[in-house]
Amino acid sequence: MQPLIAPENPPEMQMSHRNPTPTVDAILQKGSKVLMVRRKKDPFKGMLALPGGFVNEGETVEDAMKREVLEETSLEVEPIDILGVYSDPRRDPRMHTMTVVFVAIIIGGREKAQDDAASLEWVELAGIEKAAFDHAQILADYRQWKGSAGTYWSTKRRHS
Repeated sequence: MQPLIAPENPPEMQMSHRNPTPTVDAILQKGSKVLMVRRKKDPFKGMLALPGGFVNEGETVEDAMKREVLEETSLEVEPIDILGVYSDPRRDPRMHTMTVVFVAIIIGGREKAQDDAASLEWVELAGIEKAAFDHAQILADYRQWKGSAGTYWSTKRRHS
C-alpha cells in the first residue's frame, strides 16, 4: 500500500491573499486637549492626525504604538486601554489598513516633532471635527468612550 500524497494544487486552486496592513494610533490626553501631529507627508499632508503608523514584522501592536509615538513625538508612552479597531477599507487612500487605537499615557520624554510629523499640537478634544484618515471619527468615539468605556470598530452602530 502506497502512502497518500496530497496532490499539488492546480493553478486554478492556488489563491493569493491581499490582506489589510496593520497600523496603530495613540490617543494622548492632557486636560481637555489631545496631542495631534501635523502630517509632513501625503496622504493628508498638512492635516492633523493622531500619532501612529505601521506595525513592523515581529512587533506587537503595543510595541509598535510605543515606537511610533516615540518616533513622531519624542515621548515615551504606556498603553492603558484599547479604544477599538478600525478597518474601513477606505480609511487610507494608499491601501487597505486596519488600526488598533490605544489610549495611552505619557511616561517620559520631551515633546518634539520628528519623523513624518511636521509639528505637534495639543488640540481641544471637543473641537476636532476634521482630521486625517478616520481620526475625527476615532476621536468622536473616544469622547463617547470616556463616558461609557465601550469598545469601538469601523462599522459599529452609533447612537446620536
